[in-house]
Amino acid sequence: MGWRRWAGGVLGICLVANSVWSQGAATAPDRFTGKPRVVILSDIGNEPDDQMSFVRLLLYSNEFDLEAMVAATSTWQKTVTHPETMHRLIDAYGEVRSNLLLHAQGWPTAEQLQERVYSGQPQYGMAATGAGKASAGAAALAAAIERDDPRPLWICIWGGANTLAQALMDIRARHSAEEAQKLVERLRVYSISDQDDAGPWIRREFPSLLYIVMPSMPSGQQYYYATWTGISGDAYYRNGAGADPSLVTNEWLDQNIRSKGPLGKDYPKFMFIMEGDTPSFLGLIDNGLNAYRRPDWGGWGGRYVYMQPYGETHAIWTQGGDLFTRATSQDAVKGIDGREYVSDQATIWRWRRAYQNDFAARMDWTIHDFAHANHSPQVVVNGVAGTAPAEMDVAVGQTVTLDATGSKDPDGQTLSYRWWVYPEAGLTGTHASEVAIDKAGAQVATVTVKGLCAPVWLPNLMPCRTDGVVHIILEVTDTGTPQLTSYRRVILHVHAVASQAARPQE
Repeated sequence: MGWRRWAGGVLGICLVANSVWSQGAATAPDRFTGKPRVVILSDIGNEPDDQMSFVRLLLYSNEFDLEAMVAATSTWQKTVTHPETMHRLIDAYGEVRSNLLLHAQGWPTAEQLQERVYSGQPQYGMAATGAGKASAGAAALAAAIERDDPRPLWICIWGGANTLAQALMDIRARHSAEEAQKLVERLRVYSISDQDDAGPWIRREFPSLLYIVMPSMPSGQQYYYATWTGISGDAYYRNGAGADPSLVTNEWLDQNIRSKGPLGKDYPKFMFIMEGDTPSFLGLIDNGLNAYRRPDWGGWGGRYVYMQPYGETHAIWTQGGDLFTRATSQDAVKGIDGREYVSDQATIWRWRRAYQNDFAARMDWTIHDFAHANHSPQVVVNGVAGTAPAEMDVAVGQTVTLDATGSKDPDGQTLSYRWWVYPEAGLTGTHASEVAIDKAGAQVATVTVKGLCAPVWLPNLMPCRTDGVVHIILEVTDTGTPQLTSYRRVILHVHAVASQAARPQE
């Protein structure tokens, strides 16, 4: 039984296939060390939710290398951009940065962030792109793509994508086809639906670009179906059955966010939903879930599957899947009423208490010293500290011990433990195996591998001959106010016989 030691740091969630790649290459987990490099494209100023997401982004800016923040257009804001709103929010961040440094390191200065704010393409969609039309935002984005850095570059699209389209046009114009291909393969894109006509053009013209999106009309008429609405869309989109709506109301936000200092004061009341754009970066936070390694692993930013949507030229990470085998982008989650709910939105709202409490705690960091705020537990699994997943090869019939001894809380609080199987996670190219967890609520649990294939909803559905996989999530929660949860992901690669499971892994 060997541990697989993966490279530490933050790893990518947004993957898509090159037309010449094999599925294995297209769906391989991304690996890099250090913070993720991030660019934000936002139609901020259109309505309050972008400003809300930007406040949360600043509160997590020690987790990322924010290389550019671009004020963009969209179908909702076609002829104007508002970089001045970004500048104002960064000014408020500058007022609280010294207090944030009491709680964690790595916060960029306000001056550094101000220098990275740009305006993107000044008009709507692909009509605003072309030779000689590069905006300051497109030039900054192209420069970030061309920068010699082994880490991938995340493009989080909160509005229209035409600034990215322009940057890619310019890169293609000044590089050979081979050089441009290599540069494009550095990118990981998470788009909050399609908010202009540029996204479909980009995916068609640059098939090797790693892209996660549910393709949609720019009009917003298909937003109801999108995974990202699980952040808070219960009341407006009426698609959050089972979620706890009390955590995303203006009343909750008044008490936990808006009442706390200069940055909280700049967090507006929502018009439709709270922070629809936040899922694009929420999964990049290094909380131990490591969902950014591959979209089908699942985490705070949702879970996706690898398939070719109708109208697309190749497979991407998106929503849908095979209902016959139940290998879809939907999670089955117990709701606040104790009943089970199955939806794409549940892949986000299942974590809502944790990500909202984490947000509230970070807002406390802006006004309190270390002794008067709460901080996340630090998790150890089988003697290994950190946030990287623990991967093990196991055989059917084998029992393994999962031990969180050594986990601790920075504030000296009592910790509770919960080990649970995430049955929908990580099924690309494989299938789920069956395990049983004993003492799932204890610091030390045991896992017995009961079968190469998990039971299916329809008996004798199909033969099961290949190796399987099981994702087990450890939640470690403190007793502070608000309660904070950290995670570790354990991945069991299940083989039929022990000799297959005995191979040493790196």
